[in-house]
Amino acid sequence: MENTIKFKYIFSKDYNPKYVNGAYGGVTPKGEITINFYFERQGLPTSQEYEITNDGRFSNEIKTEPEDLQKSMIRFVDTGVILNLTTAKAIISWLSAKVEFLEEKIQKESKPID
Repeated sequence: MENTIKFKYIFSKDYNPKYVNGAYGGVTPKGEITINFYFERQGLPTSQEYEITNDGRFSNEIKTEPEDLQKSMIRFVDTGVILNLTTAKAIISWLSAKVEFLEEKIQKESKPID
């Protein structure tokens, strides 16, 4: 007779998966790993001012705030995790298996049919 265990997943009522395209973190003084996930994008203006032509159309942009908008990027950090070493290694193993599976799937789908 084999011993088994069943895990049931309980989701918070505000569970909402997030898209991320980067992460930033490090090791804490207590030896834990922190990962802060972010979504990176170009900044949006807080305000813009335009000239208006005599016929009521928008013309030249006069001012954008912040002024350095074209030179800045936003990294919106919505969530982060703190892991101990054992959990970090388990997640690396799990994630590596998922990446390998996906790469194999992509490779199979891109092979020409004979």
